Amino acid sequence: MVFRICRIFDKRLLQIPFYFIIVSVCAVALAMQDVPDSQLTESMPLPEVVLSQDDRVLVLAPHPDDEVLGCGGIIQKATAMKLPLRVVFFTYGDSNQWSFLVYRKRFVVMPKAVKAMGLVRHDEALAADRTLGVSKEKLIFLGYPDFSTLSIWQAHWGNSPPATSMLTHANAVPYANAFRPGAAYKGDEILKDLKTILREFKPTKIFISHPIDHHPDHRALYLFTRIALWDVEKEMQPDLYPYLVHYKHWPKPGGYRPDKPLNPPVLFEKKAKWQTSYLKPEEINYKHDAIKKHRSQFESSAVFLLPFIRRNELFGDFPVVKLKSDTSSVPLSPQRKDDVKELPDYLNEEERAAFVGIEDRFVLLEDGQLVFYIRLSRPIEERAEVSLSVFGYRDDKAFANMPKLDIKFSSFQHKILDQDRRLPMDAVMVERKPKEIVIRIPLALLKNPQRILTSAQSYMDSVPLDWVSWRIIELSD
Repeated sequence: MVFRICRIFDKRLLQIPFYFIIVSVCAVALAMQDVPDSQLTESMPLPEVVLSQDDRVLVLAPHPDDEVLGCGGIIQKATAMKLPLRVVFFTYGDSNQWSFLVYRKRFVVMPKAVKAMGLVRHDEALAADRTLGVSKEKLIFLGYPDFSTLSIWQAHWGNSPPATSMLTHANAVPYANAFRPGAAYKGDEILKDLKTILREFKPTKIFISHPIDHHPDHRALYLFTRIALWDVEKEMQPDLYPYLVHYKHWPKPGGYRPDKPLNPPVLFEKKAKWQTSYLKPEEINYKHDAIKKHRSQFESSAVFLLPFIRRNELFGDFPVVKLKSDTSSVPLSPQRKDDVKELPDYLNEEERAAFVGIEDRFVLLEDGQLVFYIRLSRPIEERAEVSLSVFGYRDDKAFANMPKLDIKFSSFQHKILDQDRRLPMDAVMVERKPKEIVIRIPLALLKNPQRILTSAQSYMDSVPLDWVSWRIIELSD
């Protein structure tokens, strides 16, 4: 987890790789900003997640401590019922520099020291999950690069080289106690591991990080898992329960409030299908004890962790968008005009001046083309860019070989990338107004997919300005 350090460090004085980590951490730290209680709403009663004696429970956590924050109660219920259970950690959480500074009382930047902190977090997870009743044998650590898994999702597939961790300098899993030491930092390898676990364990319920989460590793784990599940859907169709950890102004109220409910963020309260799981008083206490076992995180970020000790846990996902040819456009995001007025507080004056928010996006299927409409809060100015990501999926082709388009718009032009391969500008049709972009993508360019995963973001240099959640689209004739 992270602590709000944006006002502590001047990121212009920091050098790579720490610069990159601080920028990323500050983006995630939006979740900790305060809002008046008058802006909060009490949710309507939500359907309850119920475990049955036939269930096999798989918890997927981006980092050690996420399993407790999102699913500490669910894990206790599964162990009390003696259900088959596995907890899988996507990364060792070895790039949380702020927590390491507090824990070690010094900067931890050398590769050997960074990996040593990864092992510290591994051992903390063993202790935390033991508190919840989970034995070491039920924990799996994949060891993919902390803060870099979304970049693997974007651009490291097939013949592309593996990603390299900025801090460990590794391009393959460096931990001897990982699930598959030496696995290259590539999307193909992540899918291989996830499908192996799915096929061996055969879960009926999967608890996983949320696609609207502000942390890139949380979004990446959701996306990779979706692909893995599609690849094995003829063998199993488990229920999916995404849990949210990082989101601005959430959860509220802050602090240790075990008597308070955990409600969905207001913007997404009616846009996703939410469910809840209620915790008994003793389950709340054990969850509190377990999160304190993640000592390196609790010492630096208790203010962020404690608000998740509530009387319930929350799970929800967006419905899949069903898209038919020549029907009206479908919204892919809640209307965000008011949401983008409040700029992230990690931006400096220059970045604030260039800020471009994504207010709306729609999609339709027309004449063999996917048509995306994006409305911006202001025109794109110098150094700022807006990008649209569109990935296709077919069940008869390896996902590594499917197109993964990233269409980038600057103030006066655009470019189209398929991972690191640049495509001709006329491969897609673009219509632009100062605050509107329409993109027409031939389905043939995407190899006639059955499903689409898509997102959009704005940024200035390497600094994220705004982004909207990945959504899943199913195409039908």
